[in-house]
Amino acid sequence: MRFQRLGEPGAEIPVLVDGERRLDLRGITTDIDGTFLAGGGVERAKAALATGELPELEGAAAMRVGAPIARPTAVLCIGQNYAAHAAESGDAAPEVPILFFKHPNTVVGPEDDVAIPPNAATVDWEVELGIVIGTRARYLASDEEALASIAGFVVSNDVSEREFQTKHSGGQWSKGKCAETFNPLGPELVTADEVEVQSLRLWSKVNGEPRQDSSTADMIFPVAEIVRHLSQYLVLEPGDLINTGTPQGVALSGRFPYLVAGDVMEIGIEGLGQQRQRLVPAVI
Repeated sequence: MRFQRLGEPGAEIPVLVDGERRLDLRGITTDIDGTFLAGGGVERAKAALATGELPELEGAAAMRVGAPIARPTAVLCIGQNYAAHAAESGDAAPEVPILFFKHPNTVVGPEDDVAIPPNAATVDWEVELGIVIGTRARYLASDEEALASIAGFVVSNDVSEREFQTKHSGGQWSKGKCAETFNPLGPELVTADEVEVQSLRLWSKVNGEPRQDSSTADMIFPVAEIVRHLSQYLVLEPGDLINTGTPQGVALSGRFPYLVAGDVMEIGIEGLGQQRQRLVPAVI
């Protein structure tokens, strides 16, 4: 199944995507969030669809598309999870998953503007597969348990400011990852049963020019291993977002210019949809 949230920021309406129709879910939930996912919301939506209980949302085609999950309690990120990207960053491929965090308020809609912070000159794009957790996960014993804890998958753009990430970091990366609007998400949350997760093409463009083009088959640490590994160190909660790393083809490689105001990013993942954002100066 596929879910979206439509409407202005803070007032998004949860919908089920049924072909070209957007079916209003407000009769069974107030939002697409951890409570919905952990409380059997997907099954309730499926049942309501089958019985024809869900009305079509009028005017949906003209509405803003918000992030497909409401503000997550945590945004966890895996660094350098594609060997070629590690190499273009000047590093060896990691032997264990590298973890860093983004602030949850980085999450915005897939077509919302991305704001360049003051004094930022090295803003970069990163197309990533995002995992959305569906059930509480702690000390998982197997990859099968890890996969069972996943609600679905999303397109995620891990926007980064590279000088903040490296020169201002104090030894870790989050300062370059946490500016407002630095995690466009969506357009849809696609449930795990519809996704062949380790064989998805993912790509990015800047101003219409190709940048990244790879496959999740090239991940160093696959989805199941990431979730199982993280559960040994922290408790994953329903609605949490995990960004799984980006392939080669970013500005950090030195092959492309960094982003400036007026540039347009486009990213997409096979079967999950695509995004488009314009870069603008942050309003102070």
